[in-house]
Amino acid sequence: MDDKILDWVLPAEKFSQDGDPQSMRTVAREIFDIDKNSAEGLALMAEASLYLGNLQEAESFAQYALAVEPNHLRGRLVTGGVAIKNFMLKAQLNILEDVITDARTELKNLRANLQEHNHKFAFNRRKRTLDDETFERQIDKRIFIARSLLFKALTWSSNGLYLTGEPARAAQALFEASSLTDNNELAAELYSKHLFLRNYRDSSQTQTKELAQKYNSFFEDVTPFVHDKKNFDADKKIHVGYISPDFREHAVANFIPPLLQNYDAENFSVTCYFTGRKDSVTVKLKNFNVGWRDLIGKAPSVAANIIAEDNVDILIDLSGHSQDSCLPILAYKPAPVQICGIGYTSTTGLDTVDYFLSDKICSPENMPTSFTEKILRVNPCNLCYAPGLIREMPEPKLDAPIQKNYFMTFGSFNNFAKINDELLYLWRAILERVPNSRLILKNKICSLDEGKELVKEKLFKMSFPLDRIELRPYSPDYLEQYREIDVALDTFPYTGGTTTCEALYMGVPVITLRGKNHGSRFTASILNAADLSELIAHNPMDYVNKAVQLSRRKELVSAYHVGLREHIRDSALMNSGKYIRELEKIYREVWKNFCGK
Repeated sequence: MDDKILDWVLPAEKFSQDGDPQSMRTVAREIFDIDKNSAEGLALMAEASLYLGNLQEAESFAQYALAVEPNHLRGRLVTGGVAIKNFMLKAQLNILEDVITDARTELKNLRANLQEHNHKFAFNRRKRTLDDETFERQIDKRIFIARSLLFKALTWSSNGLYLTGEPARAAQALFEASSLTDNNELAAELYSKHLFLRNYRDSSQTQTKELAQKYNSFFEDVTPFVHDKKNFDADKKIHVGYISPDFREHAVANFIPPLLQNYDAENFSVTCYFTGRKDSVTVKLKNFNVGWRDLIGKAPSVAANIIAEDNVDILIDLSGHSQDSCLPILAYKPAPVQICGIGYTSTTGLDTVDYFLSDKICSPENMPTSFTEKILRVNPCNLCYAPGLIREMPEPKLDAPIQKNYFMTFGSFNNFAKINDELLYLWRAILERVPNSRLILKNKICSLDEGKELVKEKLFKMSFPLDRIELRPYSPDYLEQYREIDVALDTFPYTGGTTTCEALYMGVPVITLRGKNHGSRFTASILNAADLSELIAHNPMDYVNKAVQLSRRKELVSAYHVGLREHIRDSALMNSGKYIRELEKIYREVWKNFCGK
């Protein structure tokens, strides 16, 4: 690349990072004044068009750039971006994987060149000349650009990898990307997403804890709030705050109402702090008799200051490392006592989070833990299911499908990223042992033709009987489609939460495998609270056997379909009054412990 062009690409890259595609176009035109056939200028026009949503123009400019320079990194990157926008899963993954490989090589070579250049001065003891300094500046610019292109390729590819059921690779891409940006806030966000995606696959307790603790390094410059000791009265009325981006149409909304209704207003006051977008569910939640604070768009330091000025005693974060995490706010310690739970299944690793909500099934006292927080055990379950806020719940079908079909229909409506090879082998074993049985998989990847093909290819390689597999796209009527499922098969190690509760509420029994950590025992906790512990398997073979045994007991399957909804309504899983009393006991206990210190 010509040095004059390079000097223009640097600001163009910064405009890209700032989300200013029009200025990128302006820079591209400046480059055309230097070289009207510049591949870099054409690729910059292509990238700007991509951001502006003009895919046809983006593709056209990218192809022009590649005609001039066939291996041009930015031109290839943009074709990968166009493939993403056009839902071309295979193309985007292949293109971006090649771009990542080549960008890493270019970055490595540039750094090696700079290091070799610097060695000259160490060994020859000669002074740097003006030419040397110019060379170093140009190399630094090229390194910055190569880093930026690699960063984009990694972050863009992570979404496709996640969608196609490769969360471990997606997590690793985000981990690498977090080290390629000088924007600390962005780096923290990417690392947080990396931690979230790690929950989809097994890892050791030690590694989970160590990686989570590294999240603290992004907040080394943050000074936590100092709280006024005059408010530290163990018997006072406790001000509880709930903070989340998900006071909206989101899975966690099924578990929020019990926190806001029937609380002891004489001994507790409640304020909700919402940081995400608003919708009709937000409006419904705001009808509860609690305080509400809008923190949308506010910087973490500003949001934390608002919470601190409200004199919140106990702040409960409902998001953990999930999308649009509130943990950067909790890093400021806006409340004296901080707790995480309900909307997340693993440790935050953040030093300023004191406790994590769990229960005796998810976190038995004798079980090794990866948590940096102290465990608070809610009896009997850390969740309380309260459906109907997002949509009116349809009635279940009281006749199990097997009564009409004369064959067993298994199903999983879980995110495809939760489905790993070990689980698939167990599902295949179930189909082999239950003659004529069917398996319905319903998730977002099956909404795309290429996604369906990828799933079919995977199942074919694992010798699944494809004529007995049905792949269904996501649809708004997914709850009604539980009427076509006899038995739901849970995923592991990342088990269902909302998906499990919805299946049970629609009359469908769920078989789960109880794992070795909090997140892998989530469904087991739900089933225990619903008095359905007979559906909890303790090892992989037990998981298969329970599914096979149920297939041979049509009357029992039918009984589940007839009585499950009323059964769980009467269970601890949906007893919101008992649940909030248990939580309030815990809140009072941790507050007394804090004041005692």
